[in-house]
Amino acid sequence: MLNLKNSCIMKPSNELYKLIKSLTKSEKRFFKLSSALQSGEKNYLKIFDFIEKQGVYREEDLKEFFQNETFVKHLPSEKNHLYRLILKSLRVYYSEQSASSILKQELKNVEILYNKALYKECEKFVQRAKSLAVEHEEFYYWYELISWEKRLLEAAYEDGEFSRNLDDIIAEEELVISKLRNLAEYQVIYSKINLIFRSGGFTRNEEERKIVDDISDYHLIKGKNTALSTRASSMCYYIKGLCAATNRNYEDSFQFFNRTKDILDNNPLIKEDLGQRYILTLSHLLRCYIDNKQFKEAANIIHEIRSLEGSKGFNSTDLSLRIFTISYNGEFALNHATGNFDASAKLADEVRGRLRDLDDKVSKEQSILFSYNQAYTYFGIGDYKKALSTLNEVLNDNEQRLRQDIYSFARIFNLIIHLELENYDFLEYVIKSTNRYLSKHDRDYEIENVVIKHLRKLAKSMNVTQRNEILSKMKTEVSELMKDQQERVILDYFHLPAWIDSKLNKVDFSKSIKDYNYS
Repeated sequence: MLNLKNSCIMKPSNELYKLIKSLTKSEKRFFKLSSALQSGEKNYLKIFDFIEKQGVYREEDLKEFFQNETFVKHLPSEKNHLYRLILKSLRVYYSEQSASSILKQELKNVEILYNKALYKECEKFVQRAKSLAVEHEEFYYWYELISWEKRLLEAAYEDGEFSRNLDDIIAEEELVISKLRNLAEYQVIYSKINLIFRSGGFTRNEEERKIVDDISDYHLIKGKNTALSTRASSMCYYIKGLCAATNRNYEDSFQFFNRTKDILDNNPLIKEDLGQRYILTLSHLLRCYIDNKQFKEAANIIHEIRSLEGSKGFNSTDLSLRIFTISYNGEFALNHATGNFDASAKLADEVRGRLRDLDDKVSKEQSILFSYNQAYTYFGIGDYKKALSTLNEVLNDNEQRLRQDIYSFARIFNLIIHLELENYDFLEYVIKSTNRYLSKHDRDYEIENVVIKHLRKLAKSMNVTQRNEILSKMKTEVSELMKDQQERVILDYFHLPAWIDSKLNKVDFSKSIKDYNYS
């Protein structure tokens, strides 16, 4: 038998520190109260209190403070004990926070009652738990509870009770299995489209567009809804929305994500269990509104995302982080789309403070988005040096798979910043470096080639007249490309047409964006 106590002893690390720092006030209070019920010496509480007060974890400080205590001689074991006690406390604290956690407890009760041969009492627990599993579409638990029903039926037959029909139970079991298989198949399809979205943001070439088209044409996705449950149905429309979004078909994307939202809103119990999907659905609707210049509706979606904070089904640390990162990056995107860079500058200060408090909990994707958005903010208010130093946080990252759209367009944005800084000699080197990077990535956006071509000419232009001629030609080519929905992808990262107009008309970039929106 595996000795968990010895195998899980932690090496000196900050894992315990991170866990303690992640606790809310109510979680800490519950841990302290539950500990107070225990008898005996509680060295682990001394360690807890010391670590809780630390700003940065330093184990040597912990050892020095307790150098006269006997337990410090076996500190790794004490730390491991504390870690497990905190997790045990959290399990109890959240034991009735979700349907799955309640069902886990109920299944334990079922097993205990069955083993004690209390079959009638056990049957009551099974039926009560099954009702909960059915309501929440917790198919794995539903399937396991049916297995208990079959065992109880055997016990009833032995007692001469034949009130239930085994065929009915078997028919129900087959129904649950079909729902499970259906949902599992949708999850496989979702994983495929999500991989494209997480790696590139949008389809970058014909090969990826072919993959998305094949997913859209799959028999469970195309045409009539073949989902066998509310969970599967919400996933079906979410997949449809992602397929449309990766191809920048925001009209269809809007319809599908709205349908996803409606399904979840009309099934609040399922919505509580699928909090992450609901938040992501709103984030996609936000992007649709911004692309369609429905800025008031976009602001309402941001408010709706933030209003979820702390509500049932959305009160975990994970979902709180998603609400924070998605809503604030969404607000940056809205401000940039409307040319409101002054508002984003104030927002940037607030975000930096929040990010310091969150330490390393923010996902890599959202972190690079924050860096890019802050760089864009500084560019918008004319602080090009700060924009460049912030953008370098993205450019100096060696991420090879995640959101390559951000890394690629960051390089295009980098060229424009250098042009604004009049780093003409260095710009030629950066252009070559950018071309090398883009050539290694299989992308077929013509807009990138057009930008690089004209920026190279602008860097070599000698006077205002010559520069205006180049900008005019650039505007003509860019305007033509903007008719292609695939090429409009650059607008999600940098408003190129507005920037060109700002240079030609000698106006602020922010004013040029506003003029563009209402022209």
